[in-house]
Amino acid sequence: MPQRMILSKDRDPRLTTLRRGGTLTDADHHLLALWAADCAAHVLHHFEAARPGDDRPRNAIALARAWARGELTMKQARAAAFAHKASREVSGAAKFAALSAGQAVAVAHVAAHDLGAAAYAIRAARAAAPEGEQDEAGRLECAWQRAQLPPGVRALVLDDQRQRNANCWFAFDPLPT
Repeated sequence: MPQRMILSKDRDPRLTTLRRGGTLTDADHHLLALWAADCAAHVLHHFEAARPGDDRPRNAIALARAWARGELTMKQARAAAFAHKASREVSGAAKFAALSAGQAVAVAHVAAHDLGAAAYAIRAARAAAPEGEQDEAGRLECAWQRAQLPPGVRALVLDDQRQRNANCWFAFDPLPT
């Protein structure tokens, strides 16, 4: 599958913090990071089954949560985003799970990475499913993710999924009405 850019070329001001000229509050930015971490954690077992001694994705998820709690700086969290390098050593569901973790911690730097964490988690679920059950596995993962959305950012995330679905391998189909 060809590489796609998860982030849009034009920054959405709703996903840009107030201090950078957008409308996203710090509180909502933290909610997005926690949700992204939850998405990545939900499929982490796929990576850990393939690489039980490699804790880079697990640490990235923990650092995303720590950043959201105010326990480390954006710069520290951003440095941890390189956990995605663990994906180079695996394939399939394990690869997508590691990429999800890297995207989750990158939310500290750019809030729009939240959809990357979610989309890669959906791809992990699909890749782990038996032949013929991939679509249903993706739908179930997407539904689980949406059920975890904090009310304060739910409308924002669902609208962003509609707008960037094509950038995210159409992982969010079918979209809610």
